[in-house]
Amino acid sequence: YADVSFSGVDETMPTIELADPDTEVIDAETYGGLKALCEQAVEDAFRDRATIIRPGLIVGPHDPTDRFTYWPNRLNQGGRIIAPGRKERHVQLIDVRDLAEWILIVINEGAKGVFNAIGPEAPLTMGELLECCSRTINSLADFVWMDDSFLLEQQVGYWKELPLWIPESETELSGFMKCSNERAIKAGLAFRPLEETVLSTEKWNQTRPKDYCWEAGIDGRKENKIIEMWNQLQLN
Repeated sequence: YADVSFSGVDETMPTIELADPDTEVIDAETYGGLKALCEQAVEDAFRDRATIIRPGLIVGPHDPTDRFTYWPNRLNQGGRIIAPGRKERHVQLIDVRDLAEWILIVINEGAKGVFNAIGPEAPLTMGELLECCSRTINSLADFVWMDDSFLLEQQVGYWKELPLWIPESETELSGFMKCSNERAIKAGLAFRPLEETVLSTEKWNQTRPKDYCWEAGIDGRKENKIIEMWNQLQLN
């Protein structure tokens, strides 16, 4: 979407337009616009027979990005864990199995149009997500909640080093994880319990090689150093 600075972005909102629609460069600047052009090509070809599905962050077993897997895995390790930003900050994600099952429903029932395939059904906060991860895998880890500004000062990368974290100072992304999924839910999109996603993701994660190179997540030494700095700051 061209503008995700507000809550409730729905399927009627304008999408990104690239200055150079013929570019073949795929990076953070062109990714969204190129996806929008792909949708346009489908709509041009199929017109009112087109079905466009726009998932949010896709999570679950076999996710190669580690953007969700990091959290159950980190909690399973225990110890002190950086928890970023406000507990009340909203996050959105969808289990890949829920997405796949719903796509089959859409195909079989012939639903047409554009859908934000985003979960969960009810608003979910970062605090609730992490507590669910902790409870589900019986973690003994301790959360150390830190301000956005402090993490940014320590040059912690949002979304990749601490997945699902977007600083609230990034106002142009304020609604990125507050998009509307009402249309997809009316078309039959349903969600399994978050606990099931957490547990199955971590069970799969435990089958990966011990020397697996993670695609997301903060280095343990850097995390410990930042926690020590934060604790010192709280004492002063």
